[in-house]
Amino acid sequence: MALASLKSFRACSAGTPASRRVLLALGKSLSCASGQRKPPDPPSAVAMRELRPGDKCRYMFCRQNHVQLRIQALCVNDAAQLCGDTGSGPKANSRWMDERVFFRKLSSLSTSKEIFKFLSSLEVMSDIMASGALQRISEVEVNDNGLKNPEEVLESEVFKALCFQFEFEASKLSNTGLLNALQALIKLRIDPESTLMASLLSESEERLATRQLAVEHQCSLAESLLELEGPGCATLEQIMNRIQEEDIENWTPREMTMVYKMLQATVREGEQYHDLLNRMNSATLAIADQLSPNFTSIILNSLVVLQQAQAVPLVIALCKDSVKHVPYFTDDELVNVLDAFLCFGHREQSFTDALETHIPKSISSMHPETVSKVMQYCCQKTILSKPIFDAVAECFVSDADRFTTSQIAECIAPFGTLNYLPPSASSLFRKLETVLHTRFSQFQPHTLLNLLHSCVLIQRYPVNFLPKIFSPYFLQHLQAQPPGLDRFVASQLTRLFLTVTLECPFYEGPKLLPKYQVKAFLNPHCSLDFHLLKRVKVGLLYLLKKRIYFASEVSTPYFYIVDIEIKLDEEGFVLPAAQCEEVHKRIALCVDGRNRFCINSHNLLGEEAIKQRHLQLLGYKVVQVPFFEIESLHTSRKMAEYLHKKIFPHTYGLGC
Repeated sequence: MALASLKSFRACSAGTPASRRVLLALGKSLSCASGQRKPPDPPSAVAMRELRPGDKCRYMFCRQNHVQLRIQALCVNDAAQLCGDTGSGPKANSRWMDERVFFRKLSSLSTSKEIFKFLSSLEVMSDIMASGALQRISEVEVNDNGLKNPEEVLESEVFKALCFQFEFEASKLSNTGLLNALQALIKLRIDPESTLMASLLSESEERLATRQLAVEHQCSLAESLLELEGPGCATLEQIMNRIQEEDIENWTPREMTMVYKMLQATVREGEQYHDLLNRMNSATLAIADQLSPNFTSIILNSLVVLQQAQAVPLVIALCKDSVKHVPYFTDDELVNVLDAFLCFGHREQSFTDALETHIPKSISSMHPETVSKVMQYCCQKTILSKPIFDAVAECFVSDADRFTTSQIAECIAPFGTLNYLPPSASSLFRKLETVLHTRFSQFQPHTLLNLLHSCVLIQRYPVNFLPKIFSPYFLQHLQAQPPGLDRFVASQLTRLFLTVTLECPFYEGPKLLPKYQVKAFLNPHCSLDFHLLKRVKVGLLYLLKKRIYFASEVSTPYFYIVDIEIKLDEEGFVLPAAQCEEVHKRIALCVDGRNRFCINSHNLLGEEAIKQRHLQLLGYKVVQVPFFEIESLHTSRKMAEYLHKKIFPHTYGLGC
């Protein structure tokens, strides 16, 4: 009996020093006729054969402690087929568990102890089943710090037996079993220099050299090599050369997806394989409607990472097809799809409709990162979806502790940006205040400023926290972290200061020093629609007869720029715009184009709403001229009549 040496099975973990390099020996005798590796059997037409007494030294091994495991190998050129003759194949053996049943049971187990107990109850399993078991162990036992319970996994007799079989029978394994096992063992931090890993890697590279690996198997090998050696691995270049020689038109959706994923991990911006990507993008467009939710998500994510902005037809097709997948996306998949919508600037109303149906029903089980990404999507696309916003508000009230500080800001800020108070607003902001009191120091400066700024847009005043915001200590931290105190950040600070000055006269805390204030607010989302402005100016000229009676884009001492200003004397007569004496009233015309409203809505964005509110508090008579009221007015006369009624309603119809 050939016993594995200490070097044959070493495990590395990123955890404690004691578990960083665990040395294990197969100390128990394994009753196998020989530990020597033997050449593979000739390729067989039957993908999976039942064990025969004469094959035991090659295809099965036994373990003491009354547990026997027999791993049935597939022939090397199996093309991942899992069925053999019905009369003589494993499924005819009563000891054989159907693979679908096996994997369904395996996915329900949540600890390595449960998995080992389940495996111990089996007498025979395929190498794909065995490698699948290793993969499931890696899923439940590995976290960011490495193996959670290294001794429990690595000291298990079942685990040792599986590793022994994979090491000494590598040449008998199917491509799928071989590469799945390799990936699982890498994730389990098994030492790359151990004879176990060397055996699997050697066999994989030999099959690559002799062209025995299909496209998906080459991608699996590439993924493993990236984990072990990084993008500089010479074998990766060999794989990429092989991939470029393949007939892309005949690739399955799975193969196409795996190549995208491999390219994403190896080349990032995709310049090195520009021609390959263009061919793949064209081929994927033809099969876009055949992709599963998982494949759709992976490909969209790859297009984002590889910066495939030129693949507009494919992006649009995948975004449209993602609508039908919304109820079936996992949290991670939905995040990938939302990122693609954000990155490529695409908007699909049917996708928003699908989210409005899905999110309220599923939000209680969603990961906070997914919830915050949905809100980020709505905010950047200026989509005021009341069903989504109401569901997020209720979720935050009941489960705020699950959210990180950045996720809290991403979930709450859109309420202010899009100027919406949900029915649960009082509970929402009471909860937010509690969170701020308990976790204030955990917020990054820019995250905190953005959150509090969004609150004042909808008249929720964080007066208890403003002394800290205006303190030199906080401002220094704000300046020290990117993007520092740029004009956008200074605009937020200035608006907080102006809000507390105008709307919270009882506030007696520190003020914002003039050196941190801007001269005029920066409102990138509420810029002026100059085409609309021109039409309004033509109408005013028709109404007032002379251009001297109104001014456009007027700067004020209060940081705002008024679209159009008209001055009146005490008797209500219009004064020349340049006159500064005897001005009794100022009229501010707010020419609100589509970009100042939420998409497909008449709901003003938060920054424009607070501007009009502040102008009123500063003494202006605010007259809103929204696009939807004037887009049908095609003549100067009709525009003048509209403006007369809006600006001077008391004289309209009197022939003045």
